[in-house]
Amino acid sequence: MRRSRVSLGLLALCLGSAAAVAAEPAKAEMAGYMLVPTERVPAKYNAGFSVYAAAWPLLTQYPGHRFQTGLFGTWMFAQYDGEKPKDLYSDIEGGLGWWRDTRFPTETPKFIMGGVGVNFKDIANGPAHGRGSWEKPQGLYGVAQLSPWLLFPIDGLNVKQGTHGGLFGYGYLPLPLAQAKTTTLSKVPMGDNCWTLFLNTGNFKGPVCFFTPYFWAHSADVNPAYAGLLLDSRPSDPNKAFQMETQYVPAAVAQDAAGKTYARVAPTVFPVGPEGYTVTMHRLTSYDRSALYDGVKAWFDGGSPVSGAINPAGAFVQAFKNGGGSTWRLYPEGTPKEKKTPIDWKSFGTPFSPEPTTYGYKWNEQYVVRSTTPQGAQVMLPEYFRLNEDPKKTQWLPVKSTEVPAETALQAKSFPRPKERPQQPYDTPEGAQTTWKVPGPKAGPFKAQLGDGSVVTYYWYRFADQPALLNADLTKAEREAMQVKVEKLHRAWTKDRDYLAPPTVGKLADLDPAQVVTPPKGLEVGYVPIATRQELAK
Repeated sequence: MRRSRVSLGLLALCLGSAAAVAAEPAKAEMAGYMLVPTERVPAKYNAGFSVYAAAWPLLTQYPGHRFQTGLFGTWMFAQYDGEKPKDLYSDIEGGLGWWRDTRFPTETPKFIMGGVGVNFKDIANGPAHGRGSWEKPQGLYGVAQLSPWLLFPIDGLNVKQGTHGGLFGYGYLPLPLAQAKTTTLSKVPMGDNCWTLFLNTGNFKGPVCFFTPYFWAHSADVNPAYAGLLLDSRPSDPNKAFQMETQYVPAAVAQDAAGKTYARVAPTVFPVGPEGYTVTMHRLTSYDRSALYDGVKAWFDGGSPVSGAINPAGAFVQAFKNGGGSTWRLYPEGTPKEKKTPIDWKSFGTPFSPEPTTYGYKWNEQYVVRSTTPQGAQVMLPEYFRLNEDPKKTQWLPVKSTEVPAETALQAKSFPRPKERPQQPYDTPEGAQTTWKVPGPKAGPFKAQLGDGSVVTYYWYRFADQPALLNADLTKAEREAMQVKVEKLHRAWTKDRDYLAPPTVGKLADLDPAQVVTPPKGLEVGYVPIATRQELAK
């Protein structure tokens, strides 16, 4: 009986002749989640989190703008006293990865903030980066710059090119920068949570920027019932999912003359440390308000300055549980969800915790290929798979390239970086009467040339006069009150000492050094760098 690829839920191609067998392999893709099991966290640790996540080039060649995947990260939702509200999605996600709207991508991942307003109506990924247009911004003004020492490019923070397994420390904690309001321009109340991004990298440490409370409150204007349920006014849920979300890795599938189905996946790698295994996550930590917020609040209210270092008495470090798994599936493009076939991940990778606060993988040497690159050691995951047609457990099994029949033409298949049109620049409003020009910057323009091949134009604004705060439904008095607090931070908190507790394994990743800046003379305190344009270098 002649079988078709349709019968396997794989290919709409009949094998009527040798010519059909030798046809170009069909386009396919791999996608899914890597699951990370963790212990529960007590509910009182509801003032943010931090994590160390490994940064590395998942694919050996960037496969084009269809590529979207995150490295290991999490989703921080609001905490509720009872049941979660129905039909409401809003959180902080983002993290390290690649996105379809990344304009200047390379093999090295970038970092975005990923604030999601009510049901994705508004999205804020960083200063001047989010959903919507400048005529109708839906998150473009959602993040305010705080650090005077780190430039946040519009396309996302650049990790230093070539980073291969270094640990990128980040997290979000609230700082008492704003005041709650009973009503806003959106006719809803607004809380005072300023969820602030903290980093711990090899060349920058400390707070970077924060989501304005108005970003969350404004997104509730679609339904006033959501007011008071978002992260501007709610604490954070300490029990989060930690996963790696992969939406697209290119692949190809083909059948041999006997009707057996094979696949090849774009070369996919994981970093390996000197101990021979991979570390992907470390020190998942949740905080209560005594960790940082209470001390800073007392300082701003007239008390003694605080160093900004997290108080360990207010921190809960999660332990990893045994197990973990993968939902990666491999399938031809257009395959219905119910027919997407899983990969036998456990045949080549085993979840592993060398100690309770570190998570990664050991590898089956039969199927992975170890190599050493100038950036570090790595394993390449299986490139070739054969479809196991056992009706009790249909799955893709890893095989050697020598086990794949030549007539599939998969050995000749490659996944190079495609030729794409040059990406358009990111621009910000040019109008003379916009909040970018009135009251406007105090110094600039300056240029930063990044390792991703782009050039960022930026200016120095007084903190309270940056566009994000001028579009955050704040009075001049409210902005000036924030200015006083931020000047205290700028004087006391430097970029070269620990705020988040340092890792106890591995090495820290570096940011692209072009993003680490020095304020102009006279603007060292109370001023921040704001990117106004990002474009490909000429």
